[in-house]
Amino acid sequence: MTWLNQTMVSEFILLGFSDLGELQVLLFMVFLLIYMLTVTGNFLIILLTKMDAALHSPMYFFLRNLSFADLGFVSCIIPKMLVNLLSKEKTISLSGCRTQMYFAFFFGATECFILIVMAYDRFVAICHPLRYTVIMNSRLCAWLLIVVWSAGLPLAIINSTWLFTFPFCKSNVVSHFYCDFPPVFQLACGNTSTFELFSIVGTFIVILFPFSLILISYVHIISTIFRMPTTEGRRKAFSTCSSHITAVTLFYGTAGLNYVQPRSSYSPESKYLLSVSYIVITPMLNPIIYSLRNREVKGALWRFFGRKKY
Repeated sequence: MTWLNQTMVSEFILLGFSDLGELQVLLFMVFLLIYMLTVTGNFLIILLTKMDAALHSPMYFFLRNLSFADLGFVSCIIPKMLVNLLSKEKTISLSGCRTQMYFAFFFGATECFILIVMAYDRFVAICHPLRYTVIMNSRLCAWLLIVVWSAGLPLAIINSTWLFTFPFCKSNVVSHFYCDFPPVFQLACGNTSTFELFSIVGTFIVILFPFSLILISYVHIISTIFRMPTTEGRRKAFSTCSSHITAVTLFYGTAGLNYVQPRSSYSPESKYLLSVSYIVITPMLNPIIYSLRNREVKGALWRFFGRKKY
């Protein structure tokens, strides 16, 4: 590690996968393929939910926005990671690091909030089916999306701007493959206690609070499902929310473990796999999850490619 003592940092070195040597070329090809699949899959979801009349419902309206968030999330991280995998100098400027951190936080927070709205949509559909169209009207859906896309904006601005007001005089080596908050924060000098408290509150707002609301929604959903008189009714109810449960488990299971830990316990090596899971793998799997487990989306795919389903 390059110790700079009191010399101020003008750029960071993203350590990432640099210790893997020639295997970085193989990783480049794997991550490039995953990125192409992610862009293609999410773009197809956006196109289908926009063009196919059978998918013009609140659930698919929110799914389209989830795909937008996934595209933004991966596109602010993976392209730079791909460049660094083939580059000897894995540097990023302070402004580039701040910009990447801002967009990663913004799109990540937006995805958390979209998952809440999707959980609420399933709650209304299963617990109040007769009032679903009245409650989930177009005006409410529009307002929910405005709140969702706006909520992460101030947090992302404050988080990325405030952190970079501190001098980085410990080192210029970031033990990660992108400018994630914990490893960059570890390099900051000065009294960071107030900012650390803010980051804890931000983690609660972005991760723990949304996850708690989703859990509460599913407690009511599961309770309602178990009270249904027929097995077929219970099966159909479970099938309508199984894709969302899978997406929530994948995203929060990895992102939560990555961020809901104290600063002192941060271990870059142990968190690489978690970061790859929720940044690279989950956005690729979301379109597959919502396609393979959803009859309406599969039907839209058949119609989109001009095939007749037998």
